[in-house]
Formats: sequence, structure tokens, C-alpha cells
Amino acid sequence: MGDAAAEVIRSAALAGVAHGFLNAGQSDARRFELVSHRFGPVEVKQVHSAAALIVDAPFTGDLPEADALVTATPGLALAIRTADCAPVLLADRTAGVVAAAHAGWRGAVSGVLEATVVAMAQLGATPANIIAAVGPTIARYSYEVDEAFRARLVHGAPDNARFFAPGRPGHHQFDLPAYVAARLYAAGVGAVDDLALDTYAEPARFHSYRRATHRGEPADGRLYSVISL
Repeated sequence: MGDAAAEVIRSAALAGVAHGFLNAGQSDARRFELVSHRFGPVEVKQVHSAAALIVDAPFTGDLPEADALVTATPGLALAIRTADCAPVLLADRTAGVVAAAHAGWRGAVSGVLEATVVAMAQLGATPANIIAAVGPTIARYSYEVDEAFRARLVHGAPDNARFFAPGRPGHHQFDLPAYVAARLYAAGVGAVDDLALDTYAEPARFHSYRRATHRGEPADGRLYSVISL
């Protein structure tokens, strides 16, 4: 598909729905336009929250703070930016409702995915008809966390222990995409397509904030994820 920076990745599970995951710098509008439509892209100020906004037109003025966007308006392209967090694109083709969610561990724990499904249902979507695609994100092999992180997720939810594998002493490897998929299924989503692409492990294809930090490299790259009716 040419150079990796111009690659647009799509989920077979969302076939027929305009969408894409693409690696680009923050100011690279040209590649963003590959998957955005005439009214897009619509973005928010992402703050690792559980807020999901229903939108029917582009925002004017300052962007609102949220971490998911939901629409039933044709041609409106919803966009999120990630740099290791999980980008999740969702669609109920029958109802004509789509959404884009930024699911870092904080947002996922706080309930951003559940809030997204609720907002989609408010527009007529049926959770069991929703297909969700989890795009490139940091995978378990690359995501080292400490004991305090594990304790936070397991406290009050012992079943979450299954998302951690042993790491070096005092540390664990956290499976963010599996955790995100589990939250989606718990919210009633009918199917989840995890593209199983590790941002950290593929420097030629994806920007990774964690990898850039570890290497002392510029950390301003982003993965754009866009969906539209």
C-alpha cells in the first residue's frame, strides 16, 4: 500500500461502513482526508474520560471535552486520535448509527465504552447489532505495568486478573485490547474485531507514545481513526 505512513487499515467486520485507521502526524490533514467525508472530521478534546457525545453537525468554537462521538447523520466523519490507547470504531448498520471511541485504560475503566453503546442506543441502535473494531493499540507483550496498576484494576473485580501476565519482578504485562473487548461484550455489543496490531512493536507502521518516550524520540505522532455513514 505504498509507504507505511500512508497506509489505511480497515476492519473486515465493518465492511460497507466508511472507516479507517491511519498513522499520521498531528498536522497531516492530507492523509486524514482519505477516510473523512464532506462534513468531517469531527473531533473532541480527549481527556481520558467516560464522556460520549451525540453529534449531528461539526462543532464550532472550542472543542468539547469527551472521549467518544456518536452519530446517525450521514456524511459526518467522527475522528479520534490515539498513540497507544485503543481506538474503537462501532457501527449498527441496520439502525444507521456509528461511533468512535478513545479507550485508554483510564477511559475504559471509567466506562467510556459502555457510555458509547448507551448513546448509540439513544439514536436507535440495538447493542446486539453493534459491530466494534479495535484498531492498533499497545498489546500485552509491550505493555508493562506495576503492581499498583494491577491492584487498581483487580480490586473489586477479581476477574480482571485474567488480563495480566507475569512480568519482571514487581511488574505485569497488561492486555489492553482484551480488556477493551471484554468491556464491549459486557455492554452487549454483538461482535468485536480485534485487529491485533501492536503499536509499540511495529515502529515502521505505527507511532507509539511509549516507544517514543523509551527511545527519547519525538512523541507528537498520532494514529487517526475515522468512521462515517
